[in-house]
Amino acid sequence: MPILIDTAYILAGFALLIWSADLFVTGASATARNLGVSPLIIGLTVVGLGTSAPEILVAVIAAWGGNPGLAVGNAIGSNITNIALVLGATALIVPLTVHSSILKREYPLLLIATLMAIVVMAFDNALGRLDGILMILLLCALMFWVVKKALQHRGEHSDDSEVDPLSSEFEQEIPRDMPMGKAMLLLFGGILLLLFSSRLLVTGAVDIAHLLGISDLIIGLTIVAIGTSLPELAASIVSARKGEHDIALGNVIGSNMFNTLGVLGVAGLIHPIDELTEGVLGRDLSLMVGLTVIMFIMAFGKYGKGIIRRSEGAILLGIFIAYEYILYLSATQ
Repeated sequence: MPILIDTAYILAGFALLIWSADLFVTGASATARNLGVSPLIIGLTVVGLGTSAPEILVAVIAAWGGNPGLAVGNAIGSNITNIALVLGATALIVPLTVHSSILKREYPLLLIATLMAIVVMAFDNALGRLDGILMILLLCALMFWVVKKALQHRGEHSDDSEVDPLSSEFEQEIPRDMPMGKAMLLLFGGILLLLFSSRLLVTGAVDIAHLLGISDLIIGLTIVAIGTSLPELAASIVSARKGEHDIALGNVIGSNMFNTLGVLGVAGLIHPIDELTEGVLGRDLSLMVGLTVIMFIMAFGKYGKGIIRRSEGAILLGIFIAYEYILYLSATQ
């Protein structure tokens, strides 16, 4: 039966996506470290890009194949899933204590990215090539600023007298002493597997959407968004259990920034959308902004050190379940 084949495509695509994303991040991080790049910069840029690699490649393949709604749904849905499901589940297992001043500087960048996405898309209820160009340019500018600040931080604290907790956690996690040949093999092998698994996933998702009469947007917001966010979920839970709470939150902030500007920007460049599907602005983007604000309130608190407690993790999971139920009702109607 076609639906069984497409389901197999989706499951195989998810499994390979998780594996290939891990290969890509490990290979890229080790390669950058062998080239002399500091672990902090690797963590803030390479790891953030790597955890968003599934969403970016799914967006490219979906938009190229004429399914931009799937790409948009994947970007927005992944951001919602990262905060509500990933942070919620992680905090439910291990309450997160946030200390990093670097994350406090990164959060406003995520808020800027989120607000820009809403402004450019709400202006004409579309996602055009100009919108895509603006998003990509802003992403490059924000990454430049992040790297510049990381270099300044490294220079100011070169004597290790006051090392940011996030920097210390990246120092422990970024692979060291890996031969360059092995690092390059993991890097390019991960890229090839990402391409293949993304193609499998998009093919299965689009076919099932057509068979069930569900829009590409809904499939992107639900099945595909959850699947492509699995690397973030695994990474955040593992980091939190190892006591690396700042990395767990940093994974979400970095991934959401790349999703908002990179994934949506790529989708607009490859296949512009003249009119956004009903519900994107009022339902999906509004929730994405609301969750971004809630994350800030929970993570950074009133006095500079925030704690995402188990009760707050449960609230986030409750929001996620309610949102998925609303999408289910929308699809069935």
